[in-house]
Amino acid sequence: MPFIDVTIAQGRTPEQIRNLVHELTLAAQRAVDAPLGNIRVVVREVPTTHWAAGDVTIAERAASQSG
Repeated sequence: MPFIDVTIAQGRTPEQIRNLVHELTLAAQRAVDAPLGNIRVVVREVPTTHWAAGDVTIAERAASQSG
């Protein structure tokens, strides 16, 4: 049973999240020939203030680029 766990920054629409689930499910089905009913997808949304690279959060990076 494939289990796909995705973490992304908050800010996507429900439609975008739904599309991500759909596309990941289809990709797993194609890649490993798993039955659709056996594929699990979890999407975790993290606040942009809680995700950093190089000691700079996504929120800080966005603020510095917009102003």
